[in-house]
Parts: sequence; C-alpha cells; structure tokens
Amino acid sequence: MQKEIRTICYDDDLHLEAYRFEGIIQAFPNHFHDYYVIGFIEAGTRCLSCKNKEYTVSQGNILLFNPNDSHSCVQCDGGTLDYRGLNIPKETMLSLAEEVTGQRVLLGFSENVIKNDELNLYLRSLHQIIMDGSKEFEKEEMLLLLISLLIGQYGQSFENCIPECIEEIESACIFMSEHFAEHITLENLCNCCGLSKSALLRAFTKSKGVTPYRYLQTVRIGKAKELLEQGVTSVDAAIQTGFSDQSHFSNFFHMFIGLSPAAYRRIFKEGGRNRG
Repeated sequence: MQKEIRTICYDDDLHLEAYRFEGIIQAFPNHFHDYYVIGFIEAGTRCLSCKNKEYTVSQGNILLFNPNDSHSCVQCDGGTLDYRGLNIPKETMLSLAEEVTGQRVLLGFSENVIKNDELNLYLRSLHQIIMDGSKEFEKEEMLLLLISLLIGQYGQSFENCIPECIEEIESACIFMSEHFAEHITLENLCNCCGLSKSALLRAFTKSKGVTPYRYLQTVRIGKAKELLEQGVTSVDAAIQTGFSDQSHFSNFFHMFIGLSPAAYRRIFKEGGRNRG
C-alpha cells in the first residue's frame, strides 16, 4: 500500500501555511476553517460538498474556500489524492487585499471550484518555492500576483460570501466561541438563543452548513491550533479547549487538519516545516 505523505510548512515571511498531501485516502467530514484556503488537485478525483453544492474535482481544479465555508470530501475514483494548498489567515488576507486594491477591506471568492491554467501555474510555482524554504522576495511577488488575479476574476465583498444568518443562530455561535473550553449542552444553546432543540438543529444546519456540535468542535480545533503554535503540549491543548480526553482531541484534530496535534506542533518547534 502506498504510504501517505503529509508535508506542511509555515512561512514566517508570508504569514501563511503551505500543505502538501500525497497518496491520501482519508475522507474529510463536513467542517469549516476560520482562514482562507487556496488549493489545487494534482492527482485523484474527489467528491466535494461545499455550502450544500456537490462537485467532482480532479487534476487541475483549484479550490477556493472563504472563512466559514462548510465543506467535506471523499475519494470517489478508488485511488488516492495528491493536493497542494495554502491556508491564509484573515489578517494576512487583509494586508494582501490592501496591497492589491488600496483598501483594507476583507474580500471573498465568488466561486469555490474553478479551472484556470494561468492561476494554476502561479499557485503551483508559489507553493513549491514556499516548500523549498526560499527567502527571496520572489515568493512575495508571486503571492501578490496570484491574489491580484483571484481578486480580479473571482473577488467580491466578503459579506456576499456569508449566508444570511438569523439573530438566534448568531447568538448560539457567540456562546460557543466564548465558552468553548466548558462542557456545553444542547440545552445551553437553546437557552441562549431561545429556540427549541429541533428548531435550533434545523435552523443552525441550514444557516451554517454544519451541526452545532460540529461547529463547536471546529472552534475548539481552531483554538487548539493557536495553542500548539505557541508550544503548548497536546495534552494541555486538549484540556484548555474543552476536549474530554486526549484520544478524543487527537481524533478530531487529525480528522479536520490531516495531521496529529504533535506533528502540527513540531512545525513551529522545528523551524516551520514538518513531513510525515
């Protein structure tokens, strides 16, 4: 059986993460990120669900996910996935948008799946020089050119990328963001937003694309990533983010991120790169 290879690099100059997955068979459940994802498929065919739309993505497809875009994918050709991606924090994207447009306004992508040979060339070249550890300003130049093309062809107001959310659902999200380290029950959420359990589940899933529990786990994983980046141990990160035990934490982290918590922590402990 072909070995799965997962390589990740954090670039201190560009303030973003670069991922490369080779020979991957893992399915990723419905989830979201609080950062932008720009990726492309090098090999393999996947069935992708994003914001309640279904896609079949394969070699040459570029994936564009805004923060909070719910998505899931599974291999659908009996083979494996080779994938490269950039994870760009919102603050980094704000700076890039300001450089490109002259306005410090958060923008979003109007499409989630595209095919564009010019963009593919820029994206692959940029990704490779980041993974190679280049310190030349060529990578910043290429990133700005890539973002310029994306904004010019697929950019729109970030507000237009956010599905309309009723006030009650936003109250539940705020509650989970503020109390993620605590034991939260469905009744807690209902009390804070004034909906019955069944009404909350229906409205929340329709609005956010994930269930309240999946939303909470995603918030916890995002907070855990921040702690691991600061050098906090996996055990302490699990405790501080409300996971019931280390195994539960590790399983969710690997499910959403594609790496173990320990492997992710080593990226920042060992100078920005990890392969495993």
